[in-house]
Amino acid sequence: QVQLVESGGGMQQAGGSLRLSCAASGRTFSGYTMGWFRQAPGKEREFVAAIRWITGRTYYADSVKGRFTISRENAKNTVYLQMNSLKFEDTAVYYCAAAGGIIATTQALADGAQYEFWGQGTQVTVSS
Repeated sequence: QVQLVESGGGMQQAGGSLRLSCAASGRTFSGYTMGWFRQAPGKEREFVAAIRWITGRTYYADSVKGRFTISRENAKNTVYLQMNSLKFEDTAVYYCAAAGGIIATTQALADGAQYEFWGQGTQVTVSS
C-alpha cells in the first residue's frame, strides 16, 4: 500500500524559508514522477514542482521558479521541497503526489489527474 506523508509545513514570515518533506513507502519509486501541488482557500489546486525519480530531472511552475527547489533522497525514499523567499501568495495546503505511469510532456506533469497517489497535505502560511 502506497503512503505519502508530508511534513515540514508551518508559519513563516515573507522572505523566509521552509522545507517540506514527503516520505514515500509501499513500493519502489525509482520509476515514478513525484510532484508537489498546492491549494489555497477558494482556489483550484495548482502545480508547484515535479521530479523524475530515476533521472532527477526537475520541473517548476513559473510562479516558484528560482525560489523553490525539489529534490529526492533515494536512501530515505523522500522527496523535498525547499521553499525560499516565501511570499504571502505561497500560503496554501501543499500536497505530495506520485505518478507511476509515463508522463511524457511538461504540460501533463502539471496535471494532477496524472498522479494516482496523494498525501494528506501540510499547511504553509506566510505572513506579510
